[in-house]
Amino acid sequence: QVQLVESGGGLVQAGGSLRLSCAASRSIFNINAMGWYRQAPGKQREPVVFVTTNNSTHYAPSVKGRFTISRDDAKNMVFLQMNSLKPEDTAVYYCQLPGYNWGQGTQVTVSS
Repeated sequence: QVQLVESGGGLVQAGGSLRLSCAASRSIFNINAMGWYRQAPGKQREPVVFVTTNNSTHYAPSVKGRFTISRDDAKNMVFLQMNSLKPEDTAVYYCQLPGYNWGQGTQVTVSS
């Protein structure tokens, strides 16, 4: 079964950090394109960061300089390091890989 499982969310104060993890059920060694998305209550899902097939990384202006995407091919995992968190970062976060359905996401709540 091809699936993604996100984890690492939680409640954190503004200015804090979290590291989100995304575990893929198959090897990601040959996958270049990937991304993280988020959906806040009452809003549409939006891209936070995505990597294109030619390995170009694009961050949403609201997170640039604070969030960093990374990967561990040996573990079939993708990560999102989030620093200097703000209340407006509160959302359910999802990772996305080609050929995979959306996972259940992980809730991030930032208190002011």
